[in-house]
Amino acid sequence: MTTIENEYLIAQIDAKGAQLSSLIDKATGTEHMWQADESIWPWHAPNLFPVVGGLIDNELVVDGQKYPMSRHGFARQSEFVLLNADDVSASFSLPYCDKTLQVYPYKFDYQVLYTLIDNSLRITYKVINLDKKTIYFSVGAHPAFNIPFNKGENYEDYYIEFETDEHLETELLSGDGFFTGESHPVPTPGNKLHLTRHLFDADALVLKKLSSRMVTIKSNKHDQTLSVEFPHFAYLGIWAKPGADFVCIEPWLGCADTQGEQKDISKKELIQKLHAGHVFEAPFFISL
Repeated sequence: MTTIENEYLIAQIDAKGAQLSSLIDKATGTEHMWQADESIWPWHAPNLFPVVGGLIDNELVVDGQKYPMSRHGFARQSEFVLLNADDVSASFSLPYCDKTLQVYPYKFDYQVLYTLIDNSLRITYKVINLDKKTIYFSVGAHPAFNIPFNKGENYEDYYIEFETDEHLETELLSGDGFFTGESHPVPTPGNKLHLTRHLFDADALVLKKLSSRMVTIKSNKHDQTLSVEFPHFAYLGIWAKPGADFVCIEPWLGCADTQGEQKDISKKELIQKLHAGHVFEAPFFISL
């Protein structure tokens, strides 16, 4: 476990998946990350690469050839290498190897970079194309934040405030986690989405037509807040396991397959394209 700390925050990152496992507000002592209760949901904040969401038949199609690929990709299950660390930053690398080439036929270095900046944690996804050809991939974040923030509070005291007024529509998912092609309006008085124990009974809210690039978790009972800013991410997922004491705020560059539409990786929705020798970077920010 790698720990970074400044005047405002303490963050811990696990080399497995380069996963943020703890984010503590030093002023209040509040632990903001879900602590991965295995009986409910055994993750803190998985990093999604080289796909986001599920693939039909758990297969990735590249140039007509099919490769086994589990939901959200292999990075979250992989052991990363710590590249460097100091008091306020840490960088982790997952380079290609024989094992990854068997399921994802590209040569790459996928990195997750953490930097504390005052009361914010910047998390940057970096992909380096080490191949002699163009590579295709998706990246996404899946951090789970404790709700409520403090003991003795209620889940329903909390809401998510969007940067601008939104007319939210969620893209509907099948029982297998694939898009159905249908959408449904989400009630948001003004720019607020109120959290309830049944909000996610039908799976995640997947917002593809979002104007806001920042959302803030707030409470009706106090002034503590947590914001997620995602300037470079086009889609946003919001999810919790029904009844669990967390909510996930998930910026995505990529998404699950649509029912009946198994496509080559180069044709997948919101796929990222990176030419040989080029570098991709996309940061997002968690602020208290």
